[in-house]
This record gives sequence, structure tokens and C-alpha cells, in this order.
Amino acid sequence: MTEVSLPKTNSSPWPSRPFHRQYLMRQANNLFDFYQAPSINPKGGFFELDDDGKPLDADNSTRQIHITARMIHCFAIGSLIGRPGSDEIVDHGMQYLWNHHRDQKHGGYVWSLDDNGPKDDTKQAYGHAFVMLAASSAKLIGHPLADQMLADITQVINQRLWDDKVGAVREEFANDWSPITKYRGQNSNMHLTEALMGAFEATGDWHYLEKAERIAELIINKNAVPLGYRVAEHFDENWVLDKDYLGSEMFRPSGATPGHWLEWSRLLYQLWILGEKRLSWMTGAARELFRQAVALGWDQNYGGFFYTLDWDNKPMMREKLWWPVSEAIGASAYIAAFDNDDYFQSWYRKLWDFAENHIIDHKRGGWLSELKEDLTPTGRLFVGKPDIYHALQACLIPLYPSTGSLTKAIIEADHTIKQHH
Repeated sequence: MTEVSLPKTNSSPWPSRPFHRQYLMRQANNLFDFYQAPSINPKGGFFELDDDGKPLDADNSTRQIHITARMIHCFAIGSLIGRPGSDEIVDHGMQYLWNHHRDQKHGGYVWSLDDNGPKDDTKQAYGHAFVMLAASSAKLIGHPLADQMLADITQVINQRLWDDKVGAVREEFANDWSPITKYRGQNSNMHLTEALMGAFEATGDWHYLEKAERIAELIINKNAVPLGYRVAEHFDENWVLDKDYLGSEMFRPSGATPGHWLEWSRLLYQLWILGEKRLSWMTGAARELFRQAVALGWDQNYGGFFYTLDWDNKPMMREKLWWPVSEAIGASAYIAAFDNDDYFQSWYRKLWDFAENHIIDHKRGGWLSELKEDLTPTGRLFVGKPDIYHALQACLIPLYPSTGSLTKAIIEADHTIKQHH
């Protein structure tokens, strides 16, 4: 395979340069501008937006739990950095999560609702991970429901989802918590790792961090490392890899998803730092995951990451989505903060080149969610611009010290500024 040509890093890294820092904050602000007002559904929850930033299915839109929770998380970040209007959005989302997504009869949180009530009333580990993230981030800005919600979601995860034998969560249940499937998934556990770190930072409770470390051990050390730093997505109930799994193209595509290798590469560094740098295997694994995602997943001809690969490392779904590029930006910035290898700085620059020239929608706002292999926009998998979460974090992670999650880094940076004044 030919090597991608990279720009030479002959001077200070981009994240330390004043112009680049202004650029990042401007991009973040543009994302807030795009999503803030149009997303608010006056009947509760949030609209998903089309490419022009107009609500999809405005008459009776479906509210999916991860969209509700991610909006809370992102606008809690907005509140922390001083974006006016953010607190109201967090409150709007928290009220909807607590009063509508939460199942007062059986406990837990249902996947989706419309104006008439639950549409998909299943209990998904993926959705519950984002509820924990939302509650943790809301707690950092002092939202009055946050403590109650964090206690509730912690209890649900501990009692209903967590499998202590293996150190990971079970995937999905019917509304009354009867099992639906024996499937076990990497993706929900990866996002729970992110959420558990957020909960640890919000509370100081080490039980959260211990769970996150156990998930990382299972998904990465036990499974991805022996597979040559390729993250396996799909497993049976005994956590045996199912290479032939055929799931939904959007949420559980078959094969391997390089975007998740990139996401894990940042999460592992965060986990290593929060765990007081005890688990030294994490940093080496993080760097290798990043390098493998680039070596196998980056399209040498057109640029961009293929969405999925088969187990012979050939592209399966050739679409280029916005979120793997976003995650790669965050990961390269994070790793470059600890690793002096020019490789990560160079990729950071190359990834922003790609985002600026192909993914950021300069005409209409937001980031294009999906490109064809040749980088022309398409909408086969994703309609419109699904949410702010991945792109916003790509803009803000490079601006703050790599000391844990973005929310924690913003708070710590704020304390440092106050001390200097």
C-alpha cells in the first residue's frame, strides 16, 4: 500500500497557533449556530435537521434517545465555554429525558418517542450510555435534575445491563426487561466507556472508572489487540466474535468500522490519564489503533475513511461519513499532546484539510454527514445532518489540555485562568 503524503511539521503544532485556535472556535460556534434554535421541538425534545437546517418530519417527529442526550451533552459544553442560550437547551433536553424517555413503570429509558408516546419502547444499552453522559455533563453545570438522573441511570446500568462476569453490558431488552437477543456489541460498550469516564469526573466515584477499565480490557486488550489492532464489533452472548454478523447498516454494520478504532484511540488515552497512568498498555494500543485505522481505512485515492471493511481489510461500505474524520481529529490532537512523533501532528493537519475542503458545509452550515467514495455528497445512510456531537468535539478537543474528558478540561482551564487573575 502506498504511503499517504503528509505535510511536514516544521514548526509549532497547529493547536498552539493563535489563528488555528480562532479557526477551531469559529467552527464550533458555527455548529452551535446551525443546531441551536432550529433543533428545539416546542412539544419537547429535539428535531433532527435536514441539510438546510430545517426540522425533519416537523409535524410529528421521532425523538431518538441518543439525539436527546447528545444535545444535552453538547450544550452543557456550550454552557461551560460561555455560549449564551446553552442552559435553556440543556434544561429542555433534561426535562424530555426525565419525563418522557424514562419509563416510570419498568425503569430504564425507551429508545424513541413521537408526540403520541413511545415509538420504539425497547431498552438499549447504547441509549442508556448516552443518558449517563448527558446526566454527567449536566451535573457539571449544576442542572437540578442531574444528580437524580445520574443516580437513576447508574442503578439501571448496574442492575439491568452490567454483566460483571465479563465486565461489559448486555445489549438490548424489551420494555419489561425481558431479553430480546443474545447479541453483544462493542459500540454500546465503547460509548458507555466515554459516559463512565464522564460520571467519574462528575462524582469522583472510582466504581465508574473501574467499569470503564474493564470494558477497555475486554474490547481492546482481549479482542482488538490479537486481531492486529482491529476492533471487533459483533459478538455472541459468550463474547465470541461473530464475523458473519449482518446487522443494520447504520447502527450495526457488518465487518469492521475504522471510525471506532479512532474513537477508542482517544478514549484509551483519556482512560489512562484518569486512571493515574496505571494501565500502561493503553497508550501503545491507542497509537496502534490510530495507525491501523489510517493504514487500512483511509482511501488512498480520494481521501476520507471508508465506513466499513471486511475481515480481509477490503472496503465494504465505501461511503465516507463525517464522524470518523471528527473522531480522528480528536484522537490525533489528543495523542500528539503526549507523543512527539510528527506522524500524529501531520495527520491532524491532513484531517482538517479534508474536513475544510469536503465535509464542512460552508454554504448552508453544519457538516455534511455522508459522501460517496468520490466525495460527492449523498444520503444513502444518513438523512440530513443528524447531530452536533462528533463535529463539535473535533473542534473543541484540540483547544483544551488533554487531561481527561473535554468537559473536565474546560473546567480545569477555567480554574487556571481564574488563578492567574
